Amino acid sequence: MTARLDEKLEPIYQDVVRRNPGESEFHQAVHEVLETLGPVMSKYPEFADHKIIQRICEPERQIIFRVPWQDDNGEIHINRAFRVEFNSAMGPYKGGMRFHPSVYLGIIKFLGFEQVFKNAITGMPIGGGKGGSDFDPKGRSDDEIMRFCQSLMTELYRYLGEYTDVPAGDIGVGQREVGYLFGQYKRITNRYESGVFTGKGLSWGGSRARKEATGYGTVYFLQEMLKARGEDLEGKTCVVSGSGNVAIYAMDKIRKLGGKVIACSDSSGIVVDEDGIDLERIQRIKEVERRRISVYADERPKARFVEDGNIWTLPCDVALPCATQNELSGKDARELLNNGCTALAEGANMPCTPEAVRMFQEAKIAYGPGKAANAGGVATSALEMQQNASRDSWTFEHTEERLHEIMVDIHRNCYETADEFGVPGDYVTGANITGFIKVSNAMVAMGLI
Repeated sequence: MTARLDEKLEPIYQDVVRRNPGESEFHQAVHEVLETLGPVMSKYPEFADHKIIQRICEPERQIIFRVPWQDDNGEIHINRAFRVEFNSAMGPYKGGMRFHPSVYLGIIKFLGFEQVFKNAITGMPIGGGKGGSDFDPKGRSDDEIMRFCQSLMTELYRYLGEYTDVPAGDIGVGQREVGYLFGQYKRITNRYESGVFTGKGLSWGGSRARKEATGYGTVYFLQEMLKARGEDLEGKTCVVSGSGNVAIYAMDKIRKLGGKVIACSDSSGIVVDEDGIDLERIQRIKEVERRRISVYADERPKARFVEDGNIWTLPCDVALPCATQNELSGKDARELLNNGCTALAEGANMPCTPEAVRMFQEAKIAYGPGKAANAGGVATSALEMQQNASRDSWTFEHTEERLHEIMVDIHRNCYETADEFGVPGDYVTGANITGFIKVSNAMVAMGLI
């Protein structure tokens, strides 16, 4: 059951549902933002006059196309790809590309909508967009992935540019895929426009700390929430869902700040290691060998693997959902709260269902929504764009310091905004309103476009 909207906003939401049938994730993302905007519309009536919400909820451009490619056996496959350029009021569209069988227009629109506000609260001059395909890179050879990426970019390149739309990686799109995509863009355009893609390799325009940024940033935001309560991570027991890029570097930063991660997961199940997850072992299994997480338990006698296990049933002080959308249900939230969880930060985008979010808010735990907590990734992408524009290269330490400053600023802005609008400690409201006001002011200033 979703929360009731302000009576002036309910018709807007119903119109979004009518105009975008069957896109449940997009509906959920829009509703979650609109729930918090009633007081904003009262304080800033000009936003209603300019139909800002209606305009923000309608993407500026939606691109859908087929991607034909050939596997190593000569068989032809046809996938569908998307790029939703949602809002460019704050700067060029910025957001990742996702390769996963679950991808369809509704997921890309939900991600793009979230990206608009997430990018705005970083304070960086970037708009919001998202893209992807229902292509599954798992089990595919490097050559197959290269041919797919080249086919996709042969269509997509015409919509991209460092001042137009700047993609990056997301689920299923790492440095390998970014390399193939960027290479084809360079080949077609005859331009080494390094600022058109972020998440690149260090030897060809990438940013140090970009790979770590989303996971590190999530933990920095978590640490700021704890500081606001007079606590820190030292000695806290943590569980982290996922074992991809975000999860791995979230676990790394938790360990460096004195916490202990006892479990992580992939789509096959969970590994539990009460002595603390051996991060180097997880990195080797997932990043180098590209194997299932169950191998960890085979190599670590005291660890156990639970096939199709639910990580949220484990007692912990801190939980970080870092896998995918709606992975944590209301039932899971109840289990976490009953088992003593007092803080949660979202490393993934919209990983908690509305019921779960409501339960965390009612319990008044430190709850950091994804559009604030995991904004470090896109913030560091914007730093990569800065480096590319100036033909510069920054040290890891400098980039991480900038990332930390940005996450501290995001926390402070969300915290202060929540307090200003009468809901102290509510980071959901704080993040939504902070991002919405920034984008809305820019849209009003630019007129009816």
